[in-house]
Amino acid sequence: MNTVLIIITLIEVALLVVVLAGYLIVINATLRKISQTLGLVTFGVRAIEKQTEPIGPVVRDINGALEQVAGALDEVAKPKTPTH
Repeated sequence: MNTVLIIITLIEVALLVVVLAGYLIVINATLRKISQTLGLVTFGVRAIEKQTEPIGPVVRDINGALEQVAGALDEVAKPKTPTH
């Protein structure tokens, strides 16, 4: 009787190890796919960064010009006091 229980316990332990190993293999495959995707995303973001790098100084110039226009519009939009 004890021998049968020992054999059944060993089979259960072996089955548990096989199932856990299977799950770990699936998790490993999923993590590898995620890693590849993140690599592609990182590559794309770096490419976008390099391509948009020249925009920075131009945007600063545009902002400066828009600030001047806003200041001029404030002056024009002020109500005039009537002179008698």
